[in-house]
Amino acid sequence: MSTYVYGIARSSHPSLPEEAKGVGDPPRPVRILRQGQLAAFVSDAPEDLRPKRRDLLAHQHVLREAGEKGTVLPLRFGGISPDDETLASVLAEREDHYLERLLALDGKAEYNVKASHDEEAVLHRVLADDPQLRAMAEAGRTAGGGSQEQKIQLGERIATAVQLREAADADLVRARLEEVVEEVNAGPQSTGWLTNLSFLVVRERGADFLNAVDELRKQQPHLVLTVTGPLPPYSFVE
Repeated sequence: MSTYVYGIARSSHPSLPEEAKGVGDPPRPVRILRQGQLAAFVSDAPEDLRPKRRDLLAHQHVLREAGEKGTVLPLRFGGISPDDETLASVLAEREDHYLERLLALDGKAEYNVKASHDEEAVLHRVLADDPQLRAMAEAGRTAGGGSQEQKIQLGERIATAVQLREAADADLVRARLEEVVEEVNAGPQSTGWLTNLSFLVVRERGADFLNAVDELRKQQPHLVLTVTGPLPPYSFVE
């Protein structure tokens, strides 16, 4: 039977309680597979695993329970090995690498920050920063909006200014927040976000990181910052 893998830890890591349940319907019991200096939290893999809410939550719960007892390298949902023996061989082969990552992640958690613009606030910001653009907008209002050509020209100038502001603000978010973290990784970009960043933060400095986010919000009120965490350090594990 295939083996479902939740995460990797040191071999000295305590096992989870016997009642710990993993993915599947009914939920599969979670066990620990030890190999050399490493251990993996595993269960038997369901035959037809799908990213259902129940199983996603079970995966997260196992990692949360294990993470409370020590450092764990979290696998994303859906990690399956053909069997225990194959997994053990991978742990043996990559032992030095996994031990290095465990050491690097000791006492740390991940915080994800997504940044976007408040559309009205950023419009005020770009007009305030560009006297010529502000004069064009005021002249258009005075002339009842101006001609169609003038409206198009103004719209294009504003759009360009906003795009430049987006790039500058993406750099600003990273620069301000990376001062209080250990590592930064850029996440997938998508429509609606200026930037999507994951920060590796010493757990004892979690409050400092959140305070830095709040300070950035106060200084740059046109930014909308969405913070998720603390999380298992998914973005810092290969």
